[in-house]
Amino acid sequence: MTQAASFRTELKKLLALMIPILMTQFSQAGLGLIDTIMAGQISAADLAAIAIGVGIWIPIMLLSASIVIATTPLIAEAIGAKQRQNIAYIVRQSLWLSAGLGIFAFFVLQLMPFMLSTFKVPLDLQAKVSLFLRSIAFGMPAVCMYTSLRCYSEALGHPRPVTAISLLSLVVLVPLNYVFMYGMGPFPALGSAGGGFATAILQWLMLFTLAIYIAKSKTYHSDQLFTRWDKFNPVIAKKIIVLGVPIGLAVFFEVSVFSSGAIILSTLGDTVVAAHQIAISVTSQLFMIPMSLSIALTIRVGTYYGEKNWAAMKKVQHVGLVTATCSACITMLIIAIFKEHITALYTHDLRVAHITLSLLYFCISYQLLDALQVSAAGCLRGMQDTRSSMWVTLFSYWGISMPLSIYWIRYSTHGPEAIWFSLNIGLLIACILLLTRLYLTNKKVIQHMP
Repeated sequence: MTQAASFRTELKKLLALMIPILMTQFSQAGLGLIDTIMAGQISAADLAAIAIGVGIWIPIMLLSASIVIATTPLIAEAIGAKQRQNIAYIVRQSLWLSAGLGIFAFFVLQLMPFMLSTFKVPLDLQAKVSLFLRSIAFGMPAVCMYTSLRCYSEALGHPRPVTAISLLSLVVLVPLNYVFMYGMGPFPALGSAGGGFATAILQWLMLFTLAIYIAKSKTYHSDQLFTRWDKFNPVIAKKIIVLGVPIGLAVFFEVSVFSSGAIILSTLGDTVVAAHQIAISVTSQLFMIPMSLSIALTIRVGTYYGEKNWAAMKKVQHVGLVTATCSACITMLIIAIFKEHITALYTHDLRVAHITLSLLYFCISYQLLDALQVSAAGCLRGMQDTRSSMWVTLFSYWGISMPLSIYWIRYSTHGPEAIWFSLNIGLLIACILLLTRLYLTNKKVIQHMP
């Protein structure tokens, strides 16, 4: 059996993979940050409309796109097992599946405006939210197919092209938003709805850019990804779905309980929703650090899993959890020290700022829990155990956090802090359960070690 590398060596390998992924994640999260900041300059209503719209769009988008994340562990396993010839076929089947998922998500988003009354969204915001959802839906097929190509590139150990495209997208979104949100020339000012159109256009531009780069670059030449096209294979698609649906549902359960807070809080008014959206935006930016580490862990653990190198697999897990703990401590300090400056970047409304500052203390309190649970989930995905995360997140967030949030906001006198307290409870439960599952899974693996 191949021996595990030293802690320092494995850390270098993990960080070399994680840092470009982190830049990509920050860039993608930055798209929402730009939308939030630019909408906040128009009105509190437009900011609230985007907050509610994102609360609906993000879970649906991530549910669809995250299913094809199963492409990553499958490719990592193929690399570890020295079966490089299978990679292109896996990616082509992933693209078939992602296109179908994107079209399905498009129609779901077109129908969501009919549910706004059920969600108790205020009547004065429903028109803005509806236009935002229907406009951003046009980018869904591009989002899903881009995810397939991104997984392919990152699993091969080439995250930098995706990073470059993501950074470029930040530059492109600002003028697109300016044209569609504020109006320019023949284009009327659409406010928050314009942000949806701009984001949809940007998603297609990102997909075409990455596809062209992969087709032209010598880095991917050996796979010949676009030189032929394979018919849809339901057997491979089923394998991706079996692994991917639990990933998508796990992400959906977690993200929805965060993003749906804007919907639950909508009855408390625009000011509270705007403050909640700012706090969510801040913590979403910082969550990209453990999320990127989780993706890197999936790839590294998946490669060792394919090699059946159990000692090295456990070593990289240990390195990952230590890194997650250290990074969480850093993000806690960042929020604590710069919370006033961060809030001022988003809004000059004193009422919104006051509520935001109180919510940021809750953001500080769950950084470590969030980092450990998402890292444990990444390790489990690398071992192709995706169902555990799904059941844990379902129980922790929808079984605990969501009911508590709804009860405390709708049926008691608690303010917006109640939602964030509920999130902390759910994250604590998820962290304990996922770390326990990872420990038990590794214990079973040890029994197979020679």
